[in-house]
Amino acid sequence: MIDMIGFGIIIPFLTYFIEDLATKEGIIEFGFWIGLMLLSYSAAQFLFSPFWGSLSDRIGRRPVIMAGLLGNTVFFTAFGLSSSLTMALIARFFAGAFNANIAVAKAYIGDISDHTNLAKRMGLIGASFGLGFTIGPFLGGEFSSPAQKWDLFSNTIFDSNPYLLPCAIASALSLASFALALKKLPESHQVEHRTESGSLNPLNQISIMLNDLKTVSRMPSLGNLIMIGVMFTYGFTIMHAVFVLFTESGLGFSEAENGRVFAIIGLNGLLIQGFLIGRLTKKFGSIKLMKIGTLICGLGLSLIPHVSTEWVWLSMMGVVILISTGNGLFQPSYAAILAQNTRLAGQEMGMVMGAQESASAFARILGPLTGGLVWDYTVQRNGLLSNASAFHLCGIMMIIALFLQFKTTSLSPQSSGHIEE
Repeated sequence: MIDMIGFGIIIPFLTYFIEDLATKEGIIEFGFWIGLMLLSYSAAQFLFSPFWGSLSDRIGRRPVIMAGLLGNTVFFTAFGLSSSLTMALIARFFAGAFNANIAVAKAYIGDISDHTNLAKRMGLIGASFGLGFTIGPFLGGEFSSPAQKWDLFSNTIFDSNPYLLPCAIASALSLASFALALKKLPESHQVEHRTESGSLNPLNQISIMLNDLKTVSRMPSLGNLIMIGVMFTYGFTIMHAVFVLFTESGLGFSEAENGRVFAIIGLNGLLIQGFLIGRLTKKFGSIKLMKIGTLICGLGLSLIPHVSTEWVWLSMMGVVILISTGNGLFQPSYAAILAQNTRLAGQEMGMVMGAQESASAFARILGPLTGGLVWDYTVQRNGLLSNASAFHLCGIMMIIALFLQFKTTSLSPQSSGHIEE
């Protein structure tokens, strides 16, 4: 949950923060820098995730998890204190690097679980992600620019650094978790089970992941599924870079208002994935839900720049509920279909899931940068190219993902029970 709070807490105020820093440096193209800031976090996670995983196999899970929490504490605060774009970029990169130990948390759960409780416990990670993404943006929005809201913060460091307080809150949460881990978290990976196999060199790990991705991409059904995931993630993350740019310039939203929007997205996602997806899957099946989710999400993303200025909150809520509902239907359905097709193809689950995660990581890296560059190129234009173009591009990516899904065949009756299982 702390990892996801760290990811989400900057979303409501990142645009405003980058605009302030860029203006001081005489830079007027904000979209590129916003995309670069989001890209740096995802790129660091991609680079360091294999390193932390291999290191935890050698020295144990506990020290790696604690190192991540301690790193979060330092670099959240460093980001809030950033006085230049370069400093902010470096702080965000290292925050992503230390937040790249989610796989270690999953390995910890795997160490202490058996087949009777593993699925339920892994589900807790998904729930904590949803909760963290709800809490993070809300905190980021509500506690931005505190000196303008509360006299207590006037003429303090939080006045000259208006986005330090939410970052400090995230640091405090991470530090509290570190203290809790120090006192309460036992080691799960015992010495006799540790191994030194596997390189700690991130470049070697990435080479292995790329080879696995190349192998899986050549498999007809699995390669098509990987591409579906890439197109969906790419279209979805383009929005991350431009959503607040639009709400600020087009709707006059503040940091707090943006935080509330993303909190609603998180809450609706929790509702879909936590309570409704099981019942819906039994009624409609995963393939149909994946298609419906893609269609709904693409429609919502495309409609963002067309929300009513007269009924701003009503229309915006309708749009973000479409987006979060579509994403909430797509993600678990896609994961179930990929797992089932991997099993039917007789392929190694770890290799396929690792390849899928590598492909998604590339999409998360390229998406925000694409969104920022498209925004910079089109924001001052009218007609076919305008400030709506980046959102329309999101919709196009979703259409491509939807067309690819028509190549996905239904599961055989003999194997349909595996998804429910």
